Amino acid sequence: MSTPSKIKTVTLRTLNKFKEDNEKFTCLTAYESTMASVISDAGVDVILVGDSLGMVIQGHDSTLPVTMDQLIYHLECVVKGNNNSHIMADMPFMSYSTDDLGFENAKKLMQAGANSIKIEGGEWISKMAKVLSDRGIPVCAHMGLTPQTINRIGGHHVQGRDPTQKEKIINEAIALEKSGASMLLLECVPGDLAKLITQELQIPVIGIGAGVHTDGQIMVVHDLLGISCLEKPPKFVKNFMNESSSIQSAIENYVKDVKELKFPSKEHTFE
Repeated sequence: MSTPSKIKTVTLRTLNKFKEDNEKFTCLTAYESTMASVISDAGVDVILVGDSLGMVIQGHDSTLPVTMDQLIYHLECVVKGNNNSHIMADMPFMSYSTDDLGFENAKKLMQAGANSIKIEGGEWISKMAKVLSDRGIPVCAHMGLTPQTINRIGGHHVQGRDPTQKEKIINEAIALEKSGASMLLLECVPGDLAKLITQELQIPVIGIGAGVHTDGQIMVVHDLLGISCLEKPPKFVKNFMNESSSIQSAIENYVKDVKELKFPSKEHTFE
């Protein structure tokens, strides 16, 4: 009697193969070991230890108060509960204000168990993306609506609707790929813009509020479970608990719907 094959750990190579094969992949946030285990067992490909913990765990009204020490603590908890998902960790606000500081903090996250790190910003983080990737640290560049710049943006607004801004986002995405970024995350951009960028880039593109045509989808797990800290959940959020009997089945349904192109639907997409 043959023994069942062990599910292989998701690596950057796995995610690139998903893109190459036009197969969608899934991402969810996690902040502690038990939920990380549930998420990983449900078949989620990427777990993000996000600075969103500032809002959903700590009760702040933004991600800005989260520190490196706090992020590392939650990352270490997630690593203990993870089974085979790729673990991505956020670089908190001002933890990469200089290249040297960014390198030191990215090193700490990788040593704490991250498989890749995520940095918010456009072309200005190109140099850092190169510095880190040259030293073996995979970088996911986060563009579109970037929560760490919420005070400059002036609120949670869709990015890239204006033709000039649209062209800028496209050019910066290309520049980041050329600089060594291994992945790109697009938040709150029109679906047609996300589709164009996904087709243009060779690296995997992850979307949240970016339509169905990105290579992967990500959600904050609290939003997926209908326990959002926001009074009115964003347009791109779907409560999967409404159609599920348990947390495990809600996450499994999310994975299934992403793989089958049922989520996000038009109602969750900005035009």
